[in-house]
Amino acid sequence: MVNEKQFLVEYFDRYRQSIFETDVNEQLIELKELMSSVHADGKKVIIAGNGGSAAIASHCAVDFTKNARIRCVNFNETGLVTCLANDYGYERWIEKALELYADSGDVIVLISSSGKSRNMLVAADYARDTGYKLVTFTGFAADNPLKMRGDLNFWVDSRAYNIVEMTHQIWLLGVCDLIIGRAEYPAS
Repeated sequence: MVNEKQFLVEYFDRYRQSIFETDVNEQLIELKELMSSVHADGKKVIIAGNGGSAAIASHCAVDFTKNARIRCVNFNETGLVTCLANDYGYERWIEKALELYADSGDVIVLISSSGKSRNMLVAADYARDTGYKLVTFTGFAADNPLKMRGDLNFWVDSRAYNIVEMTHQIWLLGVCDLIIGRAEYPAS
């Protein structure tokens, strides 16, 4: 039987390592500047992911739009996902959504723990081929294929899904609060 206290000590140490021992501050500032520039140009940020990463995309899109005033959208509408996946194949649905919703000058943020999801890779190729700035959030292998396609890449040195996903969310919401200029503010 697992020693639960020891498990938690080691588990939270993984978070400490992923958040505090990864030097991403300059990259986070670069992302903040990129998002602020997109906003100043009247453009938007599109964030997409699968599963838990889709939930992160949804949460962060709302916070960037509402709190940081950076227009940000995601593709978590069931009708959109199922229609495009049915008509073009699951591996192409995000690419097709980008084709339909992205405008010149927008920034694309793709989140994938493994960096190997086929639909993310196809979307990344589309973003690069059509001239969009591409930001990636990945984990697992340092040389994962999604990370290799991005212009600005955030990588978590872990193979634990929850560690990778929660670190992505902390980094993204850290940028949101950096844009706002404070960590505490009213909900309204």
